[in-house]
Amino acid sequence: MSQSNANDGYKPNSVTLIGATSLGTGVMIGAGIFALVGQVAELAGGLFPLAFLVAAIVTGFSAYSYVKMSRAYPSAGGIAMFLQKAYGRGVVTGVGSLLMAFSMVISESLVARTFGTYTLQLFDVGQTSFLVPALGVALIVVAFLINISGNRLVGVFSFVLALAKVGGIVVFAFAGLWAVGFSISPPSDVSNGSVEGFLASCALAILAYKGFTTITNSGAEIVDPHRNIGRAIIISIIMCFVVYMLVALAVSASLTIPEIIQSRDFALAAAARPAFGDYGLWFTVVLAIIATASGLVASVFAVSRMLAMLTEMRLIPHSHFGMSGRIQKHTLVYTVVIASLLTIFFDLSRIASLGAVFYLLMDIAIHWGVLRHLRQEVKARVWILLVAIGLDLIVLGAFLLMKLKVDPLIVVVAGVFIAAIIVFERLFLGAQKADDDQKAQHEHH
Repeated sequence: MSQSNANDGYKPNSVTLIGATSLGTGVMIGAGIFALVGQVAELAGGLFPLAFLVAAIVTGFSAYSYVKMSRAYPSAGGIAMFLQKAYGRGVVTGVGSLLMAFSMVISESLVARTFGTYTLQLFDVGQTSFLVPALGVALIVVAFLINISGNRLVGVFSFVLALAKVGGIVVFAFAGLWAVGFSISPPSDVSNGSVEGFLASCALAILAYKGFTTITNSGAEIVDPHRNIGRAIIISIIMCFVVYMLVALAVSASLTIPEIIQSRDFALAAAARPAFGDYGLWFTVVLAIIATASGLVASVFAVSRMLAMLTEMRLIPHSHFGMSGRIQKHTLVYTVVIASLLTIFFDLSRIASLGAVFYLLMDIAIHWGVLRHLRQEVKARVWILLVAIGLDLIVLGAFLLMKLKVDPLIVVVAGVFIAAIIVFERLFLGAQKADDDQKAQHEHH
């Protein structure tokens, strides 16, 4: 492992506890709160702030497996390495790792479109405009340029912008609550939601927290990783929960549910307008731009890292396409190209739906792997793993049922995509095994 570390630029002890936490919150808050408040409210109705609470509880149980695995096996491979420890180097590991990588790339396109949507709030331009994906792709390109400039700049950029946006979002939330005299009355339209809709909304709200998994990808570089990876995960989830609840309460105090749904792609900007007029709008849009930019930089960094590790683990093929330099530079290019295509061809709601399905399936695979194969090695409690799997299945099941009713095409797209990944991994790993067997026979003769 030390050889690959040297080759791929992993520097032990180069990421502090604060750095790891800001990387996690950078991805989480950038991807989550601006893009998802309106989407969650559309499914949950007046109870949407509670969806973020339930999502935090589900995420807390989910984090258990990652904390236990990180303490036992800190590595740059993160989730891919966890899956390999549980299932060996086979189809399940390959498929689970790719689902995670794709759910992260999907999050990048979600964030990129959110950047475009919020930026256009400053101008009198329709949201159907080609400018939304154009601005999104431009941000992805900027994130790519920052990432190829090296680790240190990514770390500094993530930390400074994480501080700015967390502070700014807290100011937004308190200002919104102050404008209504901190009187948070229960919404009148609670009855409009269904249990199924509420559970489905929790699947989307979980997307706002899943960025904590990116911390595991820095395992080879975090100071005292056996202790600090787990700490960084727990701190970042708690910080995000507090921020999300404040924002959800502020939005629900400023807008009715129909108003939130009408402005679902830019709900925070819409919520700032009644209380603070154009100043509130400008403040929120600038905040969204900072949050999405920093979230995207941190996420591109993590995904390219993960794809490079999958290449090293021989779980995915690699082609240089004529490019020079290290593998991670190539995987950076693949990451931004796929994210850009998603940004151009899918809307926010469908991008979020794909991300939720892929992430929850991968999460269940992690818990099942720990439960079946590693629970004694990592000293994990069986009941917590069972609760984590059960919560994921309930939320995913409700989400798929809801989508089958309102947007069956996205369920079909998700199913076809997953089937394609499984077939691809089977063929790729089968071809590799045949090559290895052939080499072994040549050596034997």
